[in-house]
Formats: sequence, structure tokens, C-alpha cells
Amino acid sequence: MRKVYNFSAGPAVLPNEVLKQAADEMLDYKGTGMSVMEISHRSKIFEEIINNAEQDLRSLMNIPDNYKVLFLQGGASQQFSAIPMNLMKNKIAHYVITGQWAKKAYEEARKYGSAIKAASSEDKLFTYIPDCSNLNIDTNSDYVYICENNTIYGTKFKNLPDTKGKPLIADFSSCFLSEPIDVTKYGLIFGGAQKNIGPAGVTIVIIRDDLITNTPLQETPTMLNYKIQADNNSLYNTPPCYGIYICGMVFKWLKKLGGLEEIKSINYKKAKILYDFLDESKMFRNIVEPEFRSIMNVPFITGNDNLDSTFIKEAKQAGLENLKGHRSIGGMRASIYNAMPIEGVQKLVDFMKEFELNNI
Repeated sequence: MRKVYNFSAGPAVLPNEVLKQAADEMLDYKGTGMSVMEISHRSKIFEEIINNAEQDLRSLMNIPDNYKVLFLQGGASQQFSAIPMNLMKNKIAHYVITGQWAKKAYEEARKYGSAIKAASSEDKLFTYIPDCSNLNIDTNSDYVYICENNTIYGTKFKNLPDTKGKPLIADFSSCFLSEPIDVTKYGLIFGGAQKNIGPAGVTIVIIRDDLITNTPLQETPTMLNYKIQADNNSLYNTPPCYGIYICGMVFKWLKKLGGLEEIKSINYKKAKILYDFLDESKMFRNIVEPEFRSIMNVPFITGNDNLDSTFIKEAKQAGLENLKGHRSIGGMRASIYNAMPIEGVQKLVDFMKEFELNNI
């Protein structure tokens, strides 16, 4: 049993069952006498690992056959460059700015063409999702970009933008596999694994076939070329083998649990426990407009920096780890990803109630 509950935004908590299996197989994977970390990525054994991971992910998300699944490196931030390099054929793209990561993606895209701010919530410190029902999209735009769930600010798109027929590109890093989605509404979905899928080092890209072409921007590095990666089944060079192996086990864990409908139900229960308390609390409050609240990342404050620091210190002593908010906004943040059990959220709320009684 764990001695702490880890509320880190990433690298984040992984399922106990997965970690135990990884520990059991650390020195000998399925009778090979080797760890997965030692097995060649060109071997039949690893080919089975990566192919099974892809098939389980396709099954979980109901990914259509006309989409490729890529297991890449470089983190989600590397995709900020790869996306415009591969997709910005007309040198025009629209970005919805709902937080730091969308802003960074926008700034990166400006290096390769005309990146246009289609909408932004920066005016209210990213505490809401702007209305995207009637965006002014250039007819020559190559795509519309969003960050589906904003890890730092705790907001989530509940209604997708009207892209006027242009491909929708979405950063799913902090909400990947948290609930069912319709993949066909997107041209490309990507996410870093270290928040809700597996260990740091793996980035998953799900991209529609028609967006993979032979003509990315001339300066596109080989390793960022989607066609080369797709043609080589993500094995153009040595991939993050061990990370892919762990991701594959997380996919199987989710399937065993009941799939994305079941994990959605669990996630909404966890979020409700925490938000219900925050809405009633005399000390703590969530700063996000309620209709845009994330079920994965929940920031909260007391309004007193010294009290926030005391809370974080005492929470750690109580076995509640990594509750400090992002350095850009301060306060606290509880990331309650798929692998965070309901009892972890309940223990956090119980501690918050006690802290409030002792300090109000």
C-alpha cells in the first residue's frame, strides 16, 4: 500500500496494479531473462508490446482506421513545432489561447507562418473558456488549435469550437483517456504521457490520414516528420521503449476497469467531492467559472499566501503530496487523474475541513 497520495500535475500518479506488474517484470519480462529496458526495439517481443499498446488504445478510444497512432518523443512541447511544420501548408493557422501551454504553442507557430489568435481568455487570467461558436476563421487557414484541458488554470472545453470546416488540433495532455471523446471531430490529437497515461518520455499523436503528406515545410527535421514516423510504425529510431510498455499496461488497466465510460463516472465522482467542498468552504475557493471547470486539475486558494504555504506544508506531513500550485499563479492545485483513487480525494477534503476549523 502507498503511504502518500500524489496530487502532482505531472509526472503523476500511476495505477498501483501497473506499478506492481512492472516491478514483477523488471528483471525478467515474460521469461526472456531481460528487462523491457534491455530488449531491442527491433525485436519481435517489443513489436508485440507496441502493437498491442496501439490496438488497446484504438479499442479504448474507438479510433477509426483512417487515423494513425504514433508513439513519439520530445514531450507535448515538441509538437508545438511539429504541428505547424507538418500542417501549415498555407502558412495560416488559428489558435484559441486558454492558458500558458496554448500560448506557447501559438508563439512557436509564429515562427513558421501567420498564427492568428482566434479567441483568448487572458483578460480574466484564463479562468474561463471563450465563446468559440462563431470564430472568424480565414478561408485559407490550415487548422484551428486548442488546448482541451488547461492543467495550470483548471479549465476544460465543454463545447468544441466551430472551426468552419478546418481541422481541429487539440492538446489532450492532461485529460487524455479521462472520458470518451469522438475522435472524428479532430484532425489531430496529441498528449504527453506523464499526466494521465504513463511515465514521462512518451508523446502520443493521433492523426487523420489525409493530414499526413509528403510535403511538410522544407525545414522540418526528419524526426518531426509525421509521414516518416507513420511509415515506420513509430520505430524510425529507438523509441521510449519502457515508457510505451507502461502505457500499454495502463491501457489494459483501463479496459479491465470497464473502459472510458467507467473511468468518466469515477472521475466525475472524484471531482464532485472536491468541488462541492470548495463551493461550501469559508476558507478555500476555486477561481474557475463553474461551467468551465476541469475534472482533472483543480486549483484553489485561501486568499492568503502565508496560509497557503502553511496548508501545503501540513498537507505534506499528512501524506498529501504535491499540492503546491503552478509557480505562475501560486495557491494550490489538486490533480486528480485516472489513477487517483476516490479515497485519496476524500482524504484531501477531510484534511481541508480540519485545516479550516483550526485556522479560520
